This record gives sequence, C-alpha cells and structure tokens, in this order.
Amino acid sequence: MKTRTITCILCPRGCSLKVELENGKIKSVKNNGCKNGPRYAEDEVYHPTRTLTTTVRIKDAKLPLLPVRTAKPIPKNKVFPAMSTLAKVEIKAPVTAGQVIYHDILSTGVDVIASRDLN
Repeated sequence: MKTRTITCILCPRGCSLKVELENGKIKSVKNNGCKNGPRYAEDEVYHPTRTLTTTVRIKDAKLPLLPVRTAKPIPKNKVFPAMSTLAKVEIKAPVTAGQVIYHDILSTGVDVIASRDLN
C-alpha cells in the first residue's frame, strides 16, 4: 500500500491529508478537518488541475508584461506546456481585465484572460 500526503486547499485549514492508495485506487483519506477533504483528495489523485498565472509580452503599453491567468483550472500536466505556448505570445495594448488573450489553450476548452487593464 502506498501513502501520499496532500495539502488540502478547499478551506482555510490547509489539512495535511494522508491518502492511502492500493493499485492506484484510494482506500482511505485521513487527517481531514472537514467533509471536503476526501473530495479534494479524490480530485487531486485522479484529475489534478491548476489555475495558471503568468505573463505575456505586450507592445505599446506602460509595462512590458501583462499578467494573465487561465479562466478555469487546466490539467496539471498541461501547465508547463501552456507556459511554453504563452511565452511566444505578444499582444498590443490597450487591454482590459478579463479580455481573452489566448483562446482554448492546448485544446483544454479554457481561455487565458488578462488579469488587469493595461494601456
């Protein structure tokens, strides 16, 4: 049996979940301080996702970089490839917060949006 420690982020407690796995299946979740811990452990073990926050280059603006983020979490294994894709992006000012900067990053169905206005 394999034990994995996962820090739960669903509530402010930040519980250190102890997840016991057997043949890739969750057998138990321990140390959860609320009812959400087991659900978070299941998501993290079977379908881990992350919200990507990074920057893209912007022309004709006060600053050379625009902060951006994914509109929703994307699969964890696509975070670094998405960063590589966005490293090649350069847009033109002005930009408004929430504006789509990159549509459907890596065919995830998730857009990358501006995190702030920038002229």
